[in-house]
Amino acid sequence: MKVEKYAGIDIGSNGVRLLIMNVYEKNTKKIYNKNILVRAPIRLGSDSFVHNEIKEITLDNLNSAMISFKHLMKVYGVKKYRACATSALREALNSKEVIEYVKQHSGIEIELIDGKTEADIIYKTQINDLLEENKGFLFIDVGGGSTELTYYYNRKSIFSRSFKIGAVRSLKQLVAETEWIQLKEFIEQSNINENTLAVGTGGNINTLFKQSQKPLGKPLSYTYIQEQYKILKSLTVDQRILEYGFNPDRADVIVPALEIYLFVLKQAQIKQILVPKIGLADGLVKTIE
Repeated sequence: MKVEKYAGIDIGSNGVRLLIMNVYEKNTKKIYNKNILVRAPIRLGSDSFVHNEIKEITLDNLNSAMISFKHLMKVYGVKKYRACATSALREALNSKEVIEYVKQHSGIEIELIDGKTEADIIYKTQINDLLEENKGFLFIDVGGGSTELTYYYNRKSIFSRSFKIGAVRSLKQLVAETEWIQLKEFIEQSNINENTLAVGTGGNINTLFKQSQKPLGKPLSYTYIQEQYKILKSLTVDQRILEYGFNPDRADVIVPALEIYLFVLKQAQIKQILVPKIGLADGLVKTIE
């Protein structure tokens, strides 16, 4: 059996990730199995959202990560890859210079994608095993710089929209009040109801799900998320690191991230959220031709 290796590089607002997957065919269908996932805490959003550009030291760190990813892909024998950047790099005034610098020094070619494309990549490559006939699903992806909502009913995409509300942006108190209002109004005007099942993606909800020790496929309740949010909010960042074992760049953003999930769930009157532990990197691999 022929097995190839593909890679997806997710250049987010909080961290950058390299996912390498084994890809093979079974009954004319492609099968994907995770080989390795590497994450680097670059946090482009701290530059982009505050200073409107990527600073030299952050660019150097990003380039170093890309060089490392290039070497890892060579060692693992990766045949094809796709690298995409989201809101932080998209909004940086010097994004073109950053992309060109990384290409020249690491050889990695970066695509800038908008929120809708990001949602499409994540969800269109993942939904077949999750969606059911005659049922509504609200996908909630909370990143460092933006939140994407995508609603499916009867296996069809009904709407998708991106909001400039993210964990890093919120941590820096840079979310405009108008964004919260637009998010609330958007949910109110949709066809979402209490019978809709939410599906959460993003590093923070994945971390909370891991902490819950629930088996994959079992949803988290709104009440559970709210309880954990209150506990984590009462702790300092250092306490979250020591008591929960969070990475430093997860310990500070998990509280504002959970605030966003809770806000959406409350407005939509949804009481449970499924966490399939998928993300942009998975979708990138699965969109490689």
